[in-house]
Amino acid sequence: MDQKVLRMINIDELYSRQTPLNFIGIDGQKKLLNSQVLIIGAGGLGCPLLQYLASSGVGHITIIDHDHIELSNLHRQILFSMDDIGKPKAEVAATKIMAQYPHIEVTPIIHRFDTK
Repeated sequence: MDQKVLRMINIDELYSRQTPLNFIGIDGQKKLLNSQVLIIGAGGLGCPLLQYLASSGVGHITIIDHDHIELSNLHRQILFSMDDIGKPKAEVAATKIMAQYPHIEVTPIIHRFDTK
């Protein structure tokens, strides 16, 4: 994690509402910040999932999605806006998550996930 970014953000304050919870605590928050999650699809379920994982403090999120944002996505894919139409979902989602949570690493992969 970039030390410059850490100086801008008071991590303790950012997560101060969840660290007092017995099932999270300081140690649990550190585990979240050191964890990695893979999200396949930045659509109707992936968008809010990305936002909640980032806001809870998951330290590295990888997004795989081959699709581009369409007008018909906007009413249910709440991370995207009109300005994003035509752009790759994975890249836009990563950019928006990192803008709000610059201490989190987000890796977009524009690729169709399959089992082959």
